Amino acid sequence: MRTHGKKYRAAAQKLDQTTAQPARQAIEAVKGAAFAKFDETVEVAVRLGVDPRHADQVVRGTVVLPAGTGKSVRVLVIAQGPKVAEAEQAGADFVGVEYVQRIKDGFLDFDVMIATPDLMGQVGQLGRVLGPRGLMPNPKAGTVTFDVGRAVREVKAGKIEFRVDKGGNVHAPIGKVSFAADALESNFAALMDQIVRSKPSASKGVYVRNVAISSSMGPGVTVDTTPYR
Repeated sequence: MRTHGKKYRAAAQKLDQTTAQPARQAIEAVKGAAFAKFDETVEVAVRLGVDPRHADQVVRGTVVLPAGTGKSVRVLVIAQGPKVAEAEQAGADFVGVEYVQRIKDGFLDFDVMIATPDLMGQVGQLGRVLGPRGLMPNPKAGTVTFDVGRAVREVKAGKIEFRVDKGGNVHAPIGKVSFAADALESNFAALMDQIVRSKPSASKGVYVRNVAISSSMGPGVTVDTTPYR
């Protein structure tokens, strides 16, 4: 049976885990209960009324968090010609076709890869390396595009990708404990809005079933789902 540490149990006692709370109240509670010595990430877990085993019920999307993620993101762009300068000007950390071979040789010091469509033939060779790590560029995530400048700026500004897991849950970060409550609330609202917009037409019944907010190390607080029904 899983047991929690003393600090976790002390934090849990500060929270009302029996009643669903408005988002703002839940965020303030999570901030107040955070106990780690580092700046914890604030995370959202959403249980959806979908069956991911069916392709027409897979929920996937992207959203730019208005207040950013609080994380420095290293962006690699696989591009050539004028697109190289465009990516560099937008703030990409690594740019060039030569990184295809470098990845084959073991280079993985990046968080997001963006590629132009004409080079996906070469990038596709990296599927076994990038796929399991969630680094493979995907048109649905906006990371396969000729508009590399915009893609880089969005990622740097706080764009995240979310996808439902096998259990019908979506997990996503919305910032850091050090963020102001207003910033976390705006990020939370943007994420939930996009999740609601991503509802599959094949989904029946209650779509957003449960929502919880927590810090990386702390207990979760249940959020009132009424606004999302």
